[in-house]
Amino acid sequence: MTATRPAEFTLPGVTALHRLPQHDAEALTNGGNQALIVLGDQVYNLRITRAGKLILTK
Repeated sequence: MTATRPAEFTLPGVTALHRLPQHDAEALTNGGNQALIVLGDQVYNLRITRAGKLILTK
């Protein structure tokens, strides 16, 4: 099966990274290492590890 791409991906200079909103993880955590993210009635925990990785858990 061949995947098809939306037409905007074929435009010169348009990449997925340019179209997605960007958020600084340290700003989301107010300089700490954890933040709660709410989606509908679900709450997720975003954590920045000592190694600088992100972990998102429910």
